[in-house]
Amino acid sequence: MNTAIHAFIARKQRIDMLLARLQELSDDHFNVDPEEVHWGHEGSLAHIEEQLQEITDFAFQEGEYA
Repeated sequence: MNTAIHAFIARKQRIDMLLARLQELSDDHFNVDPEEVHWGHEGSLAHIEEQLQEITDFAFQEGEYA
């Protein structure tokens, strides 16, 4: 039987895995050699930041979700 708690825990585990992967990628400078950074890399990080900001605002009921 699939209950709400089982589904909730499965989603939480998936989120934890995604966050861990993002942290590993960040720790490795998003696989970019600091000597080779260009504006495309900056734009990619801007996109990631915007998406994470929206998620954070939603989770904490801030920004447009306040």
